[in-house]
Amino acid sequence: MKTDIDLFPRLAKKEFGGDGGSYFAWCPSELAMLREGNIGAAKLALEKNGFALPRYSDSAKVAYVLQGNGVAGIVLPEKEEKVVPIKKGDAIALPFGVVTWWFNKEDTELVVLLLGDTSKGHKAGEFTDFFLTGSSGIFTGFSPEFVSRAWDVDEKTVSTLIGNQTGKGIVKLPASSKMPEPKKETRSGLVYNCEEAPLDVDIKNGGRVVVLNTKNLPLVAEVGLGADLVRLDCGAMCSPGFSCDSALQVTYIVRGSGRVQVVGVDGRRVLDTTVKAGNLFIVPRFYVVSKICDPDGMDWFSIITTPNPIFTHLAGRTSVWKALSPEVLEASFNVSSEVEKLFRSKRTSDEIFFPPPK
Repeated sequence: MKTDIDLFPRLAKKEFGGDGGSYFAWCPSELAMLREGNIGAAKLALEKNGFALPRYSDSAKVAYVLQGNGVAGIVLPEKEEKVVPIKKGDAIALPFGVVTWWFNKEDTELVVLLLGDTSKGHKAGEFTDFFLTGSSGIFTGFSPEFVSRAWDVDEKTVSTLIGNQTGKGIVKLPASSKMPEPKKETRSGLVYNCEEAPLDVDIKNGGRVVVLNTKNLPLVAEVGLGADLVRLDCGAMCSPGFSCDSALQVTYIVRGSGRVQVVGVDGRRVLDTTVKAGNLFIVPRFYVVSKICDPDGMDWFSIITTPNPIFTHLAGRTSVWKALSPEVLEASFNVSSEVEKLFRSKRTSDEIFFPPPK
């Protein structure tokens, strides 16, 4: 890991799209931590009747629905298609070998965040999707003879199957098009709504956390990633902390804005900036991060590069400081016992999130 790497938050850039919607991605040439951490990040935005063509990827991912309602088609390795209704707040684990498609039949734009591990991908820090159909579909590369024999159809039919869909990745379907109807029961085991789930942390005037792990969504074990949704109340602070199991934190600001600081090797502050909705930034392994949100509050969704992450917080009731003996603190800070007692007497009830000063 380079210690001088640029951690500055970035916005996604449009890669392709049309009437049906657009696909945006964060580029490792601009956000170097993507390549360093082998992380991919992208965003799919579908207009009404927008259809993201079936594809599979070289990376395991977690999808998070930022906005809207829609339908996701998921073909698991056992080759059974699950047609799943999706809505804002849904998290979906997408292991290797999964074929997906996405469809929006509502007036509101459907926006899906995609974060994942590119360590086994073709390019570090980037997703490579393999489309089954469309102008860049897999079978456009095979000769008519191969396709004809594979599908057991004549070459005229091959020409129709391959040539009729001229869109790339995302298309807009006619309003009269029929798509499979999703069933609520298919959500079980595949989808976990972070906005409706029981809270893992709930601190009055501070914030709330919902953690996505192998207990509430077992498929994350196959993906190899954990995730959480954090909602920080107006003016509150998130305790300085770090992942103590060598995990990277990849954070997307869902709503609001605030200030973030990251401290790394040799006690150097390596990031001090304002983040806002749409920003993505990555905290390197063992680096300490803290956030203070603006008066309107701030929400963020993060993936952590381990299915069941463990964090150490450096302030608050459960901080490491509370576990150290008074003598150790006095010697470490080179302070008197009076100063140590004052220091220890603070933050005895607050945990992880701190309400704004009164």
